[in-house]
Amino acid sequence: MFSGLIEHCGTVASTETLVNGGLTLRVAAAELVKQVAVKDSVCVNGVCLTAAAVSGDTIQFDVVPETLARSALGSAQKGERVNLELALRVGDRIGGHFVYGHVDGIGRILERRPEGQGVRLAVDRPRHVARFICNKGFIALDGVSFTIASVAPSQFEVAVVPETLRRTTLGEREAGEMLNLEVDPIARYAVGAIDGQVSEAELEWAYEI
Repeated sequence: MFSGLIEHCGTVASTETLVNGGLTLRVAAAELVKQVAVKDSVCVNGVCLTAAAVSGDTIQFDVVPETLARSALGSAQKGERVNLELALRVGDRIGGHFVYGHVDGIGRILERRPEGQGVRLAVDRPRHVARFICNKGFIALDGVSFTIASVAPSQFEVAVVPETLRRTTLGEREAGEMLNLEVDPIARYAVGAIDGQVSEAELEWAYEI
């Protein structure tokens, strides 16, 4: 379990595509590595991964095909910065929202524009997660907790404050780049409960309006 409040960034040290379809990902994180042991959970750009090895200032992760299919980690390049968050401890302050690190899909940044001291990001709203995204609800973008500022049929927007721009990779993201999306877990369960009470035809109508 994570909060979506990013305290560290790391750098992709290497990626190795495996013959079985998986990926070995190594991330250099000198400030974080002393706090990580093998088997610990680390959220990498919004994806919960298990530390498979720790050596020097590098953490190694095994990324399985299921994770590659649902996230943008397969396109990670050597030298690319990534957002990192350690799992919450009991009693930790939660300033964001509950983030599982179970990515629901990938969204493309449609627009980045200045707004006040920060920026406004418009992000593609994939059809299969559209029903979970509502105005003033929560969403995690590359592991960063956001309140949704506005929603349209094909997109949603978030307001990014200066502190988030400084502390995370979102300060570097531009229009056209892809982000890992995780919807609010509470929304996921609420929609699941509703789905069990109505027909598919009614759902199609509700999600298209």
